[in-house]
Amino acid sequence: MTPVSRRRFLAAAGVASIAGCLDSSDTQTQAAPSEPETATSSENPRTDQSTTAPPPVNEIVPVAEEQLALPMSPDDLRDEAQSGGPPKGGIPSIDDPTFVDPAAIDLLDPGDPVFGVAWGDEVKAYPQQILVQHEIVNDELEGTPVSVTYCPLTGTVQGFLRGDTTFGVSGRLINNNLVMYDDASDTWWPQILATSIPGPWNADPETASLREFRLIWTTWKRWQRRHPNTRVLSTETGYAKNYRREPYGSYNPREGYYDNNDRLLFPPLNTDDRYEQKTVVMCARTSVGAVAFLKDALREHNFMEGEIGDTPVLAVYDRGLDTAYVYLNPDGTTFEHVEDRVVAADGSSYAPDALPLTRVHTFDAMWFAWAGYYPDTNVYG
Repeated sequence: MTPVSRRRFLAAAGVASIAGCLDSSDTQTQAAPSEPETATSSENPRTDQSTTAPPPVNEIVPVAEEQLALPMSPDDLRDEAQSGGPPKGGIPSIDDPTFVDPAAIDLLDPGDPVFGVAWGDEVKAYPQQILVQHEIVNDELEGTPVSVTYCPLTGTVQGFLRGDTTFGVSGRLINNNLVMYDDASDTWWPQILATSIPGPWNADPETASLREFRLIWTTWKRWQRRHPNTRVLSTETGYAKNYRREPYGSYNPREGYYDNNDRLLFPPLNTDDRYEQKTVVMCARTSVGAVAFLKDALREHNFMEGEIGDTPVLAVYDRGLDTAYVYLNPDGTTFEHVEDRVVAADGSSYAPDALPLTRVHTFDAMWFAWAGYYPDTNVYG
């Protein structure tokens, strides 16, 4: 497969007849589908460069106690980076997000995807139609600075604690996956790996993994039913964009890039043809290994057993939100599904996200992206 730019790829793929998706309020005319709109350096100060030596990454962002496993050395990962088309900051992050009540949002249909978070008493939903144009939202949850990140090419949404800095879109891709950078040190952070690697603006950062938090990929209807008092990211982002315009296709209904298993922007780092490339898997990884469960199989079985390294794990499906959670289960504890609850042998009842086991950070991904980064992953389906 010959690598192409994101713009040429989308135009050649004929993704989502964008001209037909623009409503009458959009004054731009387009001859072909295009990549997410980019910002100029005058619109986005992230392109500014500093000659000051950056501080260590562990003084900038909250880092995990244990570094996540990497599929290759940080230097080798840097060498795999490809330009996605837009320059550094060309896909602008949202740095001053505003939120509205559900009644005030007219962008979402019931089946549209949103990325939800419940953090203490704060509950928010981030529409995929907005995130696809920005990929990163620098936000706060109950006063804690966080970044909500989304890579449309790999179907991954990840939450990170960001400390006093903000994250931006580097314009590079590794394994078709978003490479972020932090404003304080200009270190590269591949989204799925959540771990620092060298880049052109910081050639020798310490290797560390970010502290993650869970975002739920679900539909607007499911999220609002579970959390009727949720707030929703507003289209008032500070950028003049048409958020009804989806540059890659559509999830509702699924079409374009998201439904075409034969088209990728670049070849993945590794190829595994056990499943179609864009099959959705629920993934988890630790410092010792990685595991994936086919989401369709979880929908059918509710529970699935597996291993990360040599440690048994249990994947539990949440019917209400159409998501799953992975737990370390060294003792092989068994449960059963009763309606929307998980019941232990002693009769104790739990929500799917609150079992009395150690939960491992879990998220959705396209199979090609997960297998590309983790060729030795255990996979169950």
